[in-house]
Amino acid sequence: MIKTYKNSLINEQVKVYKHKSGLEVYVCEKPEFSSSFAIFGTRYGSIDTKFSVNGGKITEVPEGIAHYLEHKLFESEELDAFARFAKTGASANAFTSFDRTCYLFSCSTNFEENFKILLDFVQHPYFTEETVRKEQGIIGQEIQMYDDSAPWQVLMNLLGALYKEHPIRIDIAGTVESIAKINADLLYDCYNTFYNLNNMFICVAGNIDAQNVFDLCDKLLQTKEPVEIQRFMPKEENQVEKEKVEVTLPVSKPLFAIGFKEKCENPTKTLKEKVLSEIILKCIFGNDSLLYKELFDSKLINDSFGAEYFNGYGYACSIIEGESDYPEKVKEVINRYLNTYLEKGILEEDIKRAVKVYYSEEVCGFNSAENIVMNMVECAFNKTEVFEEFDIIKNITQEDVAKRLKEMFDISNSSISIVNKE
Repeated sequence: MIKTYKNSLINEQVKVYKHKSGLEVYVCEKPEFSSSFAIFGTRYGSIDTKFSVNGGKITEVPEGIAHYLEHKLFESEELDAFARFAKTGASANAFTSFDRTCYLFSCSTNFEENFKILLDFVQHPYFTEETVRKEQGIIGQEIQMYDDSAPWQVLMNLLGALYKEHPIRIDIAGTVESIAKINADLLYDCYNTFYNLNNMFICVAGNIDAQNVFDLCDKLLQTKEPVEIQRFMPKEENQVEKEKVEVTLPVSKPLFAIGFKEKCENPTKTLKEKVLSEIILKCIFGNDSLLYKELFDSKLINDSFGAEYFNGYGYACSIIEGESDYPEKVKEVINRYLNTYLEKGILEEDIKRAVKVYYSEEVCGFNSAENIVMNMVECAFNKTEVFEEFDIIKNITQEDVAKRLKEMFDISNSSISIVNKE
């Protein structure tokens, strides 16, 4: 069944095909584009270390195995996927995050051939004990590289300070010790669990024909019996683990990340909660905010300053980060502003301005095949309707913002991570 979603205000449409396996295929046709972008993804990330299938026994796997599996899936008995894509002129890549793994390519020609390669290698794992052991050294070097990355360390140290039990506090790639426990059998177990088509999605945008994409999926997707995956997350206390964590690295200017931990009474946040959170962050921390102006004029921050709403299964927090010689002074100013907003609320004119900025960013996203695909990935991953965000945006009220603001920020429940220069 094919369902077409239209938004007449921005003159865009997305077609969604429900494959017999349960997988959904999202396609946005943009014939005026010179290139195309595609993602084949699964709802499987680094936090999925404890799970059961169809109500069976609970399986625990080493940290970093989702990322490890992403690396290994490009290999085959003959030519690896990167080499196959190189022959067609496509640019290919993949990424593993805390909650998903995605395989992607972009191309200006030979879309059908590249799409076939994508569907082929993701559905045909090839692991041997010899190749798995070989990868341990490569990923071990990658882990060590991230240990020396100040932006990554300031984030991971913050998550470790905010969370005591949730696996969000563990590096996506795991540790050198944890990946040493990975073998071919474990990789196949995780692949057969999380790479079931019922747990996956495909998103495509650009100069392509939607019906051709759907036909290729019908021809090439190998349907298996759907599985029901149950994830087990440890109970996380509402309080932060540490209020402050500092390390020293060779940086030209100290880095900081400030996190405000939010209660997670439900495993995930609703789309409305996420949209409201983004708008609130724009109101308080955006480049046109009073807070930003004071910090910038006082030379406490530079233009690296920014805020994001960071959330997923069992975790949610607001993160403010940047560079500063006086990070703790930055936190003092932020707390002062937050106290005022929590007491008096955010002005309606500021909310309207932030809504306009948010809306324009969403509209401008349709000028890029990659942005369109990433937006469709969010819809597929969270099982929300295409263009639902636009309906939420136009119906936001000051009361909605006031209520969400109090849920997001508890100044007594925050942490700061600092990377000092040597």
